[in-house]
Amino acid sequence: MAVKKSTWRSLVTSCYTADCAPTKPKKTVTKTSSFQRLSMSDLSNPSSTLSEDLSISLAGSNLYAFTFAELKVITQSFSSSNFIGEGGFGPVHKGFLDDKIRPGLKAQSVAVKNLDLDGTQGHKEWLTEVILLGQLRHPHLVKLIGYCYEDEHRLLVYEYMPRGSLENQLFRRYTVSLPWSTRMKIALGAAKGLAFLHEAEKSVIYRDFKASNILLDSDYTPKLSDFGLAKDGPEGDDTHVSTRVMGTQGYAAPEYIMTGHLTAMSDVYSFGVVLLELISGRKSLDKSRPNREHNLVDWARPMLMEPRKLSRVMDPRLEGLYSETGARKAAALAYQCLSHRPKHRPTMSTVVQTLEPLTDFDDVSAPFVYTVPAESKNEDGTKENEENKEVKKDNGQGHHHNNHPLHHGHNRNRIRSPNSPKYYSENGVRQYHRSGLNSPLHGHHRAKGV
Repeated sequence: MAVKKSTWRSLVTSCYTADCAPTKPKKTVTKTSSFQRLSMSDLSNPSSTLSEDLSISLAGSNLYAFTFAELKVITQSFSSSNFIGEGGFGPVHKGFLDDKIRPGLKAQSVAVKNLDLDGTQGHKEWLTEVILLGQLRHPHLVKLIGYCYEDEHRLLVYEYMPRGSLENQLFRRYTVSLPWSTRMKIALGAAKGLAFLHEAEKSVIYRDFKASNILLDSDYTPKLSDFGLAKDGPEGDDTHVSTRVMGTQGYAAPEYIMTGHLTAMSDVYSFGVVLLELISGRKSLDKSRPNREHNLVDWARPMLMEPRKLSRVMDPRLEGLYSETGARKAAALAYQCLSHRPKHRPTMSTVVQTLEPLTDFDDVSAPFVYTVPAESKNEDGTKENEENKEVKKDNGQGHHHNNHPLHHGHNRNRIRSPNSPKYYSENGVRQYHRSGLNSPLHGHHRAKGV
């Protein structure tokens, strides 16, 4: 079969011509043994052999080419009840696929992303994602099931990730905090996804690694999504890729922002930011915090290598339930990834090797559980706390020596907390006041001159 070849320019022109004829419904792409991964440079290369028919260009990718009518059916005409969210690419709706749409298609929930041509990303970014995810498969990359390329419509169909993004899980208020072990699982999985991209036969630089682009399945397995800004890595003797600065403020590497020179180490820096977010529970940029804490990296990095200060960085919502050894190692790794010198940052394969043991540390402190003392009844029928009974016994009440002068003198030097049956010495209270510590009596007795 002869394949009609066209340049990228002719492809773009054909997409936006007003009298463009409707494209025919495309059939499922079948796998071929001669398939070779397309380079993303093919998108802008005038001499590119990228076919006008994507189903031919992506032969071997095993993607489905859906019609717009089919996607309207599975999303119930993009009903608001199926709306998941919206990003720079455009709105995302939940849908359901089965063999009624295509024979042999696995029944499953999907996420349908519709390109907003007036948004921050355009046709080129859409095509980049189709080409990249249509050719690369990995457990920690979100699975692209198919696409729609019809008239002005540009849609992508992904596997549905029920727990949404890491950003929502980590920063959303009024939700249960992610446990430490889950955070390390997410960090490890995301690192494996990045390492796979960097070490591919044609290396890929992700360029937009951030918490909102890490999606989580039902058991919190992370998968990287949104590859519209991805670039081919340098080839041959090249040390970097020169490109205009793209990405997200707070995650982009400083040398990339200053020079536009993109390398795999740019992704490593972004990973360090996300790892620091997992450790601290803070966003990379947060203007609601005090001025010096607006930028997470600037505030936290100097404390990452100091054990005594690390507790200030740790997420308070963890309530101390984390491996201290694991936290120190994770903090040290984040410190390296966030180095201002790219050559001092570890490779992603080294990051994976460092993180793998951190998911197995079992020195997590047990939670403190307060047990309410048992109560008993006095002779007059009132309830008395067992701890009070012990205190009375210690003070000699009901015993023959309770009138001893030393006993009275001892009690005069003791002060009882109004909220606790325990007794505290006056000297101890004064010491708390002098040291500035928060004694249980500090606030109550200060007004009384204790």
